[in-house]
Amino acid sequence: MSDININEKINEAPEGAANETSSRELYEQKRIRLQKMRDLQAQNKDPFAIVKYDVDKHSKQIQDNFDNLDGSPVSIAGRLMTKRLMGKASFCDVLDRDGRIQVYVRKDEIGDELYSEFKHFDIGDIVGVKGTVFKTHMGEVSVKASEITLLAKSLNVLPEKFHGLTDTEARYRRRYVDLIVNDEVRDTFIKRTKIIKAIRNFLDNLEFIEVETPVLESVYGGAAARPFITHHNSHDMDMFLRISLELPLKRLIVGGLERVYELAKVFRNEGIDTSHNPEFTMLELYQAYTDYHGMMDIVENMFRTVALEVTGKTTFNFLGHEIDLAPRFERISMVDAVKKYAGVDFDEAKTLEQARALADKLHVKYEKKDARGNILNLIFEEYAEKHLIQPTFLIDHPIEISPLTKKKPGNPDHVERFEVFIAGKEFGNAYSELNDPVDQRERFEYQERLRLGGDEEANMIDEDFMDAIEYGMPPTGGLGVGVERFIMLLTESASIRDVILFPTMKPIKE
Repeated sequence: MSDININEKINEAPEGAANETSSRELYEQKRIRLQKMRDLQAQNKDPFAIVKYDVDKHSKQIQDNFDNLDGSPVSIAGRLMTKRLMGKASFCDVLDRDGRIQVYVRKDEIGDELYSEFKHFDIGDIVGVKGTVFKTHMGEVSVKASEITLLAKSLNVLPEKFHGLTDTEARYRRRYVDLIVNDEVRDTFIKRTKIIKAIRNFLDNLEFIEVETPVLESVYGGAAARPFITHHNSHDMDMFLRISLELPLKRLIVGGLERVYELAKVFRNEGIDTSHNPEFTMLELYQAYTDYHGMMDIVENMFRTVALEVTGKTTFNFLGHEIDLAPRFERISMVDAVKKYAGVDFDEAKTLEQARALADKLHVKYEKKDARGNILNLIFEEYAEKHLIQPTFLIDHPIEISPLTKKKPGNPDHVERFEVFIAGKEFGNAYSELNDPVDQRERFEYQERLRLGGDEEANMIDEDFMDAIEYGMPPTGGLGVGVERFIMLLTESASIRDVILFPTMKPIKE
């Protein structure tokens, strides 16, 4: 049937497409569609009556396997996206989970009554099509309909096909419409699922086990962040949505599981911008008997492996930079990064007063509560962070900003910690985990003093965690990766909201 010679689809705009119409015009179109629905129901042809439709093929299956399916019967279903009426024969495009496929509808094939009904279908209606596979004279794989069924009536008008849903705010608020009209958005979220699956496969192959830990906690910790607070009525107690997965996972290391990971939602009561959303996906993993160098190896191998598996490449155009995951990631200490990009040697600032003087000289703002190590971090953020474009491990942070990390041997003011930066953005954070319970309590008590002094991001003392590590926690490496930022890189997306199906949005006032 591939040599059938029929008229090809014409180039006019699809019937029913919505241009930049006024609210009144859209209301009128919706009123017309409602009336069509009522007319069908009056004729005992309720467009919502069908409860099941057998689908045996999808668009990509048909297109990729045309040689085997040419002339074969198929049953497909999806959303009507275009309709081009040409007398006794018409074309339409149907969108299913994999994409679009053209359907050829002839009056003499499906009958006068059904063809008349088809002519009154609207763009956006859900339809089922039974027919045979063929290729048009112009070479487009299509389905020649022998039957077409209205499965659900669309009452709202889709955005105009050739411009799509272009208003960014509207796209995020009405993701269901965004997925319908913007093919690249649908592809991004399909790729997101593949990335998460590839991460799991990578860790499973390293003999990590995936676990689940509580979302609601009586004590929050593991990160410097403000929590969301809720209330448990039965116990009459405030609880917190977790800001991190760290402390419960390290309890499992104490319990002897040795290699654990969790890929789950965490919640931080913070601002929203292109790289922050209050609810986001975190990957955290912990491995006994290794350190932060072992975590560096995992990050490099995981990023490259997942990139190749999902996209087939290691170079990405991200935030205006050509990023290459193939070379060995650069390693630079925070002190050396400040020396390189701010032109000062912070090691020479031996006291808090000298650190403040250095910050004043560099016009870096700090608060009275900030310790010497906090000031080093502030200078780094102001002068160096934006320059870490290619994948870089920033290592050996000051102890004051790392309450859960082992001290660096021979340099107790710094710890064995790294953050991975790409395109000036932090993608992950890792430690040689602190397993000395005496040192840990001192660090927690310092954090508690900061919290009581008004620092809402300081850690609380988690007595149950202290009890756990007092039983003995082996030397351990730990890692946390912001999954959405990694997905942004691999999908070359500019905003975190482009890779979250339903990002947090401020409600619209009616």
